[in-house]
Amino acid sequence: MAINNQQIILSPDATPQEILTAGLAAANGPIKLACSFSVEDVVIIDLIQALQLPIGVFAIDTGRLNEETYEVADALTDRYRISIDWYLPKTAAVECLLKDKGPFSFRESLENRQECCRVRKVEPLSRALAVLAGWVTGLRREQSVTRADLAPIEVDETNGGILKINPLLNWTSDQVWDYAREQGVPVNRLHRQGYPSIGCAPCTRAVQPGENERSGRWWWEDPENKECGLNRR
Repeated sequence: MAINNQQIILSPDATPQEILTAGLAAANGPIKLACSFSVEDVVIIDLIQALQLPIGVFAIDTGRLNEETYEVADALTDRYRISIDWYLPKTAAVECLLKDKGPFSFRESLENRQECCRVRKVEPLSRALAVLAGWVTGLRREQSVTRADLAPIEVDETNGGILKINPLLNWTSDQVWDYAREQGVPVNRLHRQGYPSIGCAPCTRAVQPGENERSGRWWWEDPENKECGLNRR
């Protein structure tokens, strides 16, 4: 699937709509949103539907998602009449991890946590991306130090050189929430309970006012390590 770099023309203040449209044209093939059902991802789905862009949606069920996350998935399919392609980790790999290291090995070391993420997230993601020319994420620079130098549209060398499109990269949390409220999009109930970033239930907790958005993810680790491997560069 060839990438048409000629069509990646963006101004520094490009809107999410312009980034999505340019990314779709440049990818020159199928694109899907990697949806974790965060407020960012729901906003992107609403933007895609408003623009009537041929961008699908896929999600990874790690086996440890919160009930509230599944509620959002159902609300999205009902409201937008879209289908969500679910990818699950390989059963044998999960069974092996649990048998060898137990259900909470991810809290014992960074290496163990990254192993759990590889089994439950990264490997299913690789299968989802294998048939795509590009993928859309809800990443924002404001979220963490690990995302400060991202670009709105990038070549994802880690995943076979497909395009990675980050339409909300330059938006603040306030901008995302203003849009969500104005459009009345379905929002995960945990967001309003102090969870700005939501992942697997055992690895996510509420944050205190003034804390970084991702401080509730893997809170026992240093900030520079707070990625699960889905957004490797």
